[in-house]
Amino acid sequence: MEEHLTVGRVAELAGVSVRTLHHYDEISLVQPSARTAAGYRAYSVGDVERLREVLAYRRLGFGLREIADLVDDPTTDAVAHLHRLRGLLQEQRDRAAAMVTAIDRELEARAMGIRTTPEEQLKVFGAQLYEVIGSDYPTTRHTEPRIAAQVWAALGDAQTVLNVGAGTGSYEPTDREVTAVEPSAVMRAQRPAGAAPCVAANAERLPFADQSFDAAMAFSTIHHWHDPIAGLREMQRVARRVVVFTHDSSDTGWLNRFWLSRDYLPEVGGLIVGRPSVEELAGAIGARIEPVLIPWDCADGFFEAYWRRPEAYLEEHVRRAVSVWTRVGPQAEQRAVSRLRDDLSSGRWAERNRELVALDAAELGLRLLVA
Repeated sequence: MEEHLTVGRVAELAGVSVRTLHHYDEISLVQPSARTAAGYRAYSVGDVERLREVLAYRRLGFGLREIADLVDDPTTDAVAHLHRLRGLLQEQRDRAAAMVTAIDRELEARAMGIRTTPEEQLKVFGAQLYEVIGSDYPTTRHTEPRIAAQVWAALGDAQTVLNVGAGTGSYEPTDREVTAVEPSAVMRAQRPAGAAPCVAANAERLPFADQSFDAAMAFSTIHHWHDPIAGLREMQRVARRVVVFTHDSSDTGWLNRFWLSRDYLPEVGGLIVGRPSVEELAGAIGARIEPVLIPWDCADGFFEAYWRRPEAYLEEHVRRAVSVWTRVGPQAEQRAVSRLRDDLSSGRWAERNRELVALDAAELGLRLLVA
């Protein structure tokens, strides 16, 4: 790249008009740091980096005032912006995948002569990921007491607990004062009567003062956050102890250890590209890492839960309660399910995974971060 680019060249590369760049300069959103000998605007490497962030946020639908606040945030550097933008784009992709799934369902219904209701038709366009998968949570996602015991022990003597990304309230300790945070309206609506009070907010911007809680916990949620590192630091800001249930997404820790992602759904690997490693997550808050074993009869139907009960993955309602299946898309899902069904019928799955039958619990890369 040249030391400076002319306004015309920048406009050409970015696919915007020179008039747009002039406007950004006039409102101090992106101001070129130099002028050519003829007096034209000239953009440095840093100017182009800022423009890239502005255009990315703009194309994601943010208003110019919101964008100015985001790119001027003194606590966020270029790398943090890239992580945030990647998360936003993943969310946009998830929405599109969810819409495709919903449309596929309607096409199947219409092929059988079934007309969907107006409410069902409109729900497609207002849905976010959990608005599509969330309705199946109550049937398969329950607190697994053996995992809960490990989480609650990590909370120590904390009496006030913030549950971030709380979902329907699984794993919230009943013997402590809990406050929940959950951005999805569908998940909040499914919290049972008597559950802890729940605030609509995101992990990256918790609406609480510093050190408001004895502990903050997050269970199987940080992979949905726009910026996991920022969310973890927010948890550490508002609480004296942090406990996070997540997974080691490395090849040895998870992808190649769990037969479902290794043999049937390799697309899972694409979902975690660019995510911070479990070591990076732990390092951000100075946490120790504890392995979490999955009992063979795990009551919580998360992605790895049925490692010794492979027939469960053939069930539609089981898959719909796990975000991975929506995110990989219907083609990958249908192919994986078809192959698994064939391998179960032929005995190939049992032959390939014979060592699992004798295990009462499996180590499949699930981890607890405690800081």
